[in-house]
Amino acid sequence: MTHKKLISINISLGKYQEFIANIIDLGKIHKSSYVCVTNVHVCIEAFKSKDFANAINNADIVTPDGMPLVKGLKLLYGINQDKVSGPDLMPSLLEEMEKQNLKAFFYGSTNEVLSDLTYFCKKKYTNLNIVGTISPPFRTMSDTELEEDVRKINESKANIVFVALGCPKQERWIASMKGRVNAVMIGVGGAFPMLAGKEKRAPTWMQKNMLEWVYRLVQDPKRLFKRYLITNSYFIVLLAKEKLKLTFKI
Repeated sequence: MTHKKLISINISLGKYQEFIANIIDLGKIHKSSYVCVTNVHVCIEAFKSKDFANAINNADIVTPDGMPLVKGLKLLYGINQDKVSGPDLMPSLLEEMEKQNLKAFFYGSTNEVLSDLTYFCKKKYTNLNIVGTISPPFRTMSDTELEEDVRKINESKANIVFVALGCPKQERWIASMKGRVNAVMIGVGGAFPMLAGKEKRAPTWMQKNMLEWVYRLVQDPKRLFKRYLITNSYFIVLLAKEKLKLTFKI
């Protein structure tokens, strides 16, 4: 897939179904690879940390998660790019995996969320093959523990590993596991609790009008205040600078 740079991130370009097809193809051949689902928070973290930016830009696919990134690509390059968010991408992939008899593995979140997620998937995708789940500890894991998780994933013969550890932890984890986990890994963050029914997603009209962040902020103001109000403002400033550079060849 082709890419365009947005602040510090090389965003993959294409139609929504192209992303699905490319990820499925990686999973089919058990290619050790990873997909970063990139939103404003990820962009700002990458701008602040070169190492983190490298982790994102070394991904096989980097999806534009959220309308701010989609609008940013339109502003800078005139590209009409589809949004490819975690809460949309995960169910689309699970549906296709069910059709093609591919194996899914869920890594991250809590045992309670994983249990509810598995229950939901078995009802929604009755023929989906879920070959394992792991809820890793929140503390730093030892090399032995990490190797044990890698062993379990590889022995399961999973085609796609869905990872929910939160940003930037999940992106660093999947980057470090390339070459070790024999599957395509996707950091989907909040998709686990949403599909499990633990969190509600914003109405479609809010998603289309770049207001999904407002909905989530109201749900969890203490945790998301800094991320959305401060980080989003910073993103707008950086995007404006990029536009000026491109316009005036600075």
